[in-house]
Amino acid sequence: MMESQKYAIVDLETTGHSPANGDRMIQIAVVIMKDWEIERTYTKFINPGKAIPTFIQDLTHITNEDVKDALPFEAHADYIYELLADCVFVAHNADFDLSFLQAEFKRAGLPKWQGKKMDTVELAKILFPMSLGFKLGDLAADLNIELANAHRADDDARATAELFRHCWKELLSLPQLTLEQMHKRSFRLKSNISQLFFEALQIKRQHITGRENVHYYRNFAIGNGRNKHEHMTETIPYPQSVAEKISLMSKAMPNFEERPAQFDMMDTIWQAFHEQQECVIEASTGIGKTAGYLLPAILFARAVDKKIAISTYTSYLQEQLVEEELPKIEKILGTKVNLCVLKGMQHYIDLERFEQCMAHADESYDDTFTILQILVWLTKTETGVLSELNVSGGGQLFLEKIRKIPNDKPSKGFDFYEQALKNSAVADCIVTNHAMVLSDLVRQTPLFTEIDGWIIDEAHQFIQAAMQQDEVVFSYTQWKYIFGQIGTMEDTALFQQFCQAAKKKQRVAMQNLQHLDAQFIRLQRTFDETIQRAVQKMQQQMKGKQAGSKCTLFLEDVSLAKESFAQVSKLTQQWLDLATSITQSFENAIEQLDKNDQYVLSEWQYWIREVKIKIAEWDDIFLSPQEGNSVWLEFDVRSVPGSLHVFKKPVNVTPIIEQVLAPLRQQASIVWTSGTLTVPGNEGFVTRQLGIADNVEVLKLQAPPAYYAGAKAFIVTDMPDIQHVSQEEYIEAVAHAITRTVRMTEGRCFVLFTAQDMLRKTVELIQDSELLDDYMLFAQGVTGGSRMRILKSFQKFSHAVLFGTNSFWEGVDVPGDALASVIVVRLPFSSPEEPVFKARAKHLTTQGRNSFTELSLPEAIMRFKQGFGRLIRSSQDKGAFIVLDRRITSKSYGKEFIKALPPIDVKKLQLPELLKELNHWQK
Repeated sequence: MMESQKYAIVDLETTGHSPANGDRMIQIAVVIMKDWEIERTYTKFINPGKAIPTFIQDLTHITNEDVKDALPFEAHADYIYELLADCVFVAHNADFDLSFLQAEFKRAGLPKWQGKKMDTVELAKILFPMSLGFKLGDLAADLNIELANAHRADDDARATAELFRHCWKELLSLPQLTLEQMHKRSFRLKSNISQLFFEALQIKRQHITGRENVHYYRNFAIGNGRNKHEHMTETIPYPQSVAEKISLMSKAMPNFEERPAQFDMMDTIWQAFHEQQECVIEASTGIGKTAGYLLPAILFARAVDKKIAISTYTSYLQEQLVEEELPKIEKILGTKVNLCVLKGMQHYIDLERFEQCMAHADESYDDTFTILQILVWLTKTETGVLSELNVSGGGQLFLEKIRKIPNDKPSKGFDFYEQALKNSAVADCIVTNHAMVLSDLVRQTPLFTEIDGWIIDEAHQFIQAAMQQDEVVFSYTQWKYIFGQIGTMEDTALFQQFCQAAKKKQRVAMQNLQHLDAQFIRLQRTFDETIQRAVQKMQQQMKGKQAGSKCTLFLEDVSLAKESFAQVSKLTQQWLDLATSITQSFENAIEQLDKNDQYVLSEWQYWIREVKIKIAEWDDIFLSPQEGNSVWLEFDVRSVPGSLHVFKKPVNVTPIIEQVLAPLRQQASIVWTSGTLTVPGNEGFVTRQLGIADNVEVLKLQAPPAYYAGAKAFIVTDMPDIQHVSQEEYIEAVAHAITRTVRMTEGRCFVLFTAQDMLRKTVELIQDSELLDDYMLFAQGVTGGSRMRILKSFQKFSHAVLFGTNSFWEGVDVPGDALASVIVVRLPFSSPEEPVFKARAKHLTTQGRNSFTELSLPEAIMRFKQGFGRLIRSSQDKGAFIVLDRRITSKSYGKEFIKALPPIDVKKLQLPELLKELNHWQK
């Protein structure tokens, strides 16, 4: 029998990333593991022979004092070298730890350490593909691994050893077929993980007992979590009185606090459902809105055996509903609720397409890695929704290939989207999103004809969703990317592969393929010439204009000749007709296609569909009448035509919303709810856009004043007036106010800008000043990653500042004590040059209406309210809301903004007084 493998799990803390530039180790820890048990641990502080940078001390909590009596690395080098002998080197991000250690061994005069390495980042990404993050702290939290002091080598090494053991157990839990497929691909990975896969597979083959708890989709395993439907059997009566409500809620929540506004909300919804009415509820933070609508909705569904649908704007709220709120409701009711989440088709995996991609031999590292993640995920997922996966950028490209798309052919096996539709047919409650509701209008078979009651949460975002739904975008780089993917007979791209497959057994006549190739070359040339002419027109338009690098032009101002755009459309259509008929002859050939030819055919069909979508968008933007729409070009002067985008959005979405809701309004009650639905002085601003009748009143529910006891608003009166100083001076004043405020409140601060340009310049100035070097700064458009990723990173650090523009605030929730202050740099008016805003304002002006009072002001007040709503998320929260824009006191409309805040203390003072006040308040 083979002797079992020893693993050395290593973690280093260092003064920086580069030993070549003089960075040194300050702590090392090694955990030796054999037979998955820890045999011994070794940990030492190391004297780096230099001062430890402040941010490293902040990160690791290792100070110069801790290492001053420690020995340098050379004193430990021999012992550590021996310790690693005959071991596999394991670390979380093994490349960093091993290369740093090798450099230190070399410096100490030792030979290069020889051996295999395994990286627990690579391993965990494959085995826990649904984790939100793959930092050690994120994984430890997910897997309940103890990690008291992250970024201390001893704690990190022990946690990594535990993570490694979890990965091993996870491997053993996978079906044999999955392991076989993973092992086959694992040789392409960056660390020696294939050895682990092989060992797990050997054990699996020896100990296979009974049937594994999985289904098989022809060529891979799918988990058994499908079709889990538990019906609420008993009907629980609705708690009519306050006492009944308190008694019901207290069953599940021993410390339940009665919130009268929440009970009002429940009663209003219960009544609306029974009387099939429409109602609008503005529910401020702190009243328990989600439980306030979930309870009456679910009880109504059961009492009358009807179906309820809940629609939200963000996936974040959908997840929160299902994972956090629903279990609370089930606890209150003492029974399971039959709820199902339904998303648009493109959110689900197409298993058939995935199988074809797996059969294709020519994979990149990113493709291989993503396939491994998907193979594991398929044994776990209950939904088949691709957004559950946390994949890299290259992985995202792979996911695009395997999304479900409308197709005439029925699925040949199990299908997650069809499963979701079946589940929704028998569910009491469906959770969906605004986009899904809006696109029901154009579905061949509408999905929502059986719904008896609607709750539309984040209702103000329904307007935004309708705009996005009807948005059409032309992107120059996307067109060029598609052309590149298809290629010509001369390229090594897809068309060449298609020709080779077609030539086998003469499936398609050669002259047809040559004709198609010539047509494609002509199409590309005409496309390039058309865009080139458009670029020249744009450049003439920009002459003499003081332009930054990013430019916006309305299509109507750039007189483009429609003929050449029509010519591109005509040539594309001819190419599509020919490509489609050749594809049919290819498919009809009697020969059975081998797996590789099947893959080439499905890729070819995929790109034909993409071209069809693109040409429809082209016609819509450049060749259709544009009444009721705003069409504009955006580009960067430094890279034209590469940066060219053309957008088309509706100016007024109310008709679109009314058209979608007309059939729903006839058959169901609709409850609209959100934290912000009204604006002082313009109560109907949102409801009018949603097409809600004037006679439907808005019920405003506010948390009791005590809820806001921890909040204060401050208006800084000595900021310069932006009209009277240069932008540089204004930005200097803003940067000064932000740095002083942040230092006084010790971080956990959101800073709200109205323009990306000012945000970037302010952040750069703050970074240059080095005044916030002890703080982590996260900035929208500057820091990489999605909005949710930036938020999650921000939450991890107590000394952190987040800079965002208006769009960052919408639908973002920062729970708990994540925020100490919100700074509003400028009142959140839309930029008058923002194309959709400009078009909407123009539309109002032509009707003789005032675009400032009817659009600009109410929109800004809504955002202002939302900005404040981020600050206080529970009655224990404490936070400062600081406004740096003088217009709130100098302009007549300023008082409308102040009126929009809850009943809190608002003070007007100069910056030095504000800092004193904050200092006093902090203490």
